[in-house]
Amino acid sequence: MSEAARPSVLFVCVHNAGRSQMAAAWLAHLAGDRVEVRSAGSAPADAVNPVAVAVMAEVGIDISARVPKVLNVEAVRMSDVVITMGCGDTCPVFPGKRYLDWKLDDPAGRGPDAVRRIRDEIGDRVRVLLDGLLPRA
Repeated sequence: MSEAARPSVLFVCVHNAGRSQMAAAWLAHLAGDRVEVRSAGSAPADAVNPVAVAVMAEVGIDISARVPKVLNVEAVRMSDVVITMGCGDTCPVFPGKRYLDWKLDDPAGRGPDAVRRIRDEIGDRVRVLLDGLLPRA
């Protein structure tokens, strides 16, 4: 990553319908245009988890228009940091990339209380990530 370039982060989970969507939305919300944000899944669902949409709306983040996307090599190549969401995905590995695996419960099939806890844990992890990505003003 060059000095002038924005850091780029890719969040990956199996269905790209819950964890990775919430993480991408948190990072975009907190970083604005200072970070390039992507998310994808190895086996994308047809739609984003409606409970995830609802609990993100509770914190003022709208993910209702997001669509799950398939993971491809180019998304990994274009990212500085690749974060898998504890789902055992096999990701293409490129030299010079930073890889993290966040062990998180899958929100699929869970109620709002459980998904809120996942949302909040993701938000906390994204804040720590962002602190390490961007220089202090």
